[in-house]
Amino acid sequence: MMRVVRAADRRTWWVRSRISWTRRAMADEFEHDMTDYGHGAIMLGIVVALTLFVVFWTPADVVIPAWFVLLILLLLLVLPVSWALQRPWIITAHTDEPAGTEGEHWEGVVRGMIPAREETYQVVDDLKKTGSPDDGNGPLARFQSSTPFRDS
Repeated sequence: MMRVVRAADRRTWWVRSRISWTRRAMADEFEHDMTDYGHGAIMLGIVVALTLFVVFWTPADVVIPAWFVLLILLLLLVLPVSWALQRPWIITAHTDEPAGTEGEHWEGVVRGMIPAREETYQVVDDLKKTGSPDDGNGPLARFQSSTPFRDS
């Protein structure tokens, strides 16, 4: 999602939130970032093997109700959907103004789709009210970067 915002100090800001498919090391999760994905692959293999066992090795005269099949499919979809909803989102606020300077570039990471949307709305509101995307209490930090991120 990308928004163009006119701040209280009349500068034009571009506020963007996008999902991050690569895992960044967050301060409170540093030790978990160093682990590999082997355990997840093993668990996925076990779940697939057990599901195939139930589906293919059931005797022919046993009737499996449709609600049982739907329950198994639902259980198989819960983990990928929750994983996708809890991905980190990168929120970026950028301006090229005032003229003759590199402007300002703010960036932060928020975990989860709904918290990222709420934080993006908060950044837009802060820009409209104070002219700054963050008051120091949010996830955004100021970077010295002159590379705009505008989509072409």
